[in-house]
Amino acid sequence: MTALRDEAPRPLRVGRHALLVEVAGTAAAQALHAELLRRRAAGTLPPVTEIVPAARTVLLDGLDDPGALAADLAGWTVPPLPPADGEPVVIPVRYDGEDLAEVAALWGVGAAEVAGVHSSFDFRVAFCGFAPGFGYLTGLPPELHVPRRATPRTAVPAGSVALAGPYTGVYPRSSPGGWLLVGRTDAVMWDPGREPAALLAPGTRVRFEVLR
Repeated sequence: MTALRDEAPRPLRVGRHALLVEVAGTAAAQALHAELLRRRAAGTLPPVTEIVPAARTVLLDGLDDPGALAADLAGWTVPPLPPADGEPVVIPVRYDGEDLAEVAALWGVGAAEVAGVHSSFDFRVAFCGFAPGFGYLTGLPPELHVPRRATPRTAVPAGSVALAGPYTGVYPRSSPGGWLLVGRTDAVMWDPGREPAALLAPGTRVRFEVLR
């Protein structure tokens, strides 16, 4: 069990009805997000309209009394992030990205092995941002984290599967980007005509499937 007070969270008031809670890092934000959802489902969290995780924060919006919840949070003990349940979203990938050889070299494997290595892990959406439908997926072990490109590309094709730091992501549309490209998928990450529009949401399990 991890006491929030030991990780020095910083509850910050945002306007009249929101609270931004800063924590130690992405793992702590994921654990706090999961605990907030659990408490909301159990009816032990004050009414809130939105709970939005990010890399090092969780935003709670729509609170009647943010100050009261901030005081209450100081006494919470947040358990480690529980295993994700439910069926994963499966994303088929052709592992033929422009940076495949560079990633292989960083991982110390052959280029043909990157697909097998990357698709062998269970991923989880830590948070969403950058562009509608873009999820930041955790799951790679630290020894497989890779740096961003020194010079970002001005245009990364939609559907590109990419890595940066501890994260894997799929570009929902063509946009500038500095992540290393390992493959591409036809999965539609964002469709305004779909409900929900985003294929991935925070907490969702994800697996990548190798297309031959």
